[in-house]
Amino acid sequence: MAKVGVEGSLTNVQQALQEKGYEVVQLRQESDAQGCDCCVITGIDSNVMGIADTVTKGAVIEANGLSADEVCQEVESRLGRS
Repeated sequence: MAKVGVEGSLTNVQQALQEKGYEVVQLRQESDAQGCDCCVITGIDSNVMGIADTVTKGAVIEANGLSADEVCQEVESRLGRS
């Protein structure tokens, strides 16, 4: 099953993804994203300085304004499981 990194404040998204069978890793620091097939972030503080260092080759989904179900659909779409 795919490994998905999720920011800690998105507990509803973490639960929804776990219910769908994904391995969920809580993102506390940048190195936690390594090895993830996909990462879900809040987007609140993304790219504040205009600098974007990539630490994962997986897709990055910004959850701002999306429900947990919408995030799950986006994860499935990005991972080719739709």
